[in-house]
Amino acid sequence: MKILNLIFHPDLSGSRVNKTWKQQLDESGKITTSRDMYAEYPDFQIDIEREQRLLREHDRIIFQFPMFWYSVPPLLKKWLDDVLAYDFAYGENGDKLKGKDMQVIVSVGGREKFYSGFDIFASVPDLLRPFQLTANLVQMNYLVPEYMFEADASEVGTIESFGRTLAKKIDDPKRSDPRQYLYNEMTSDVEDSYEELGLK
Repeated sequence: MKILNLIFHPDLSGSRVNKTWKQQLDESGKITTSRDMYAEYPDFQIDIEREQRLLREHDRIIFQFPMFWYSVPPLLKKWLDDVLAYDFAYGENGDKLKGKDMQVIVSVGGREKFYSGFDIFASVPDLLRPFQLTANLVQMNYLVPEYMFEADASEVGTIESFGRTLAKKIDDPKRSDPRQYLYNEMTSDVEDSYEELGLK
């Protein structure tokens, strides 16, 4: 499996969280191509043909970024608008991404309680719904998103632990079927709970 990691962080060199995760994923040896997109396009002038070629060449596409005001960094929005073009990603002849995996990895600055999904709050999966809809439109597999709360205040150990978990499962082919993967995870959790309670 060829994996493309696109990191959209305006100051990756000064980042604690996303820089650490990038390093951990790179060091895992599982990432085929890793790119700092703000370093690639500081002027926001995206090379559309190059980006589309890279998408064609990889099987699993990662979008890694910090959440900005409940949304994405501006370069990522422009990249999506420019690169996922008609007759490439969608439309009559737009099937170039069909069957590929889309993985979203997000650092969230706020506390978990502010993303409860209750009343005035929205959950992180709610905020990432445009990615899911995009994946559906371009016929990609939308993998279960990965995200960590309190990114700004997290200790180094917490950041690294999250990164190790990412590196462990980032190339898992079973994740290409997100519904089955979630079902298996839930089943495993229930079985573990039964075992802890001595009911198994």
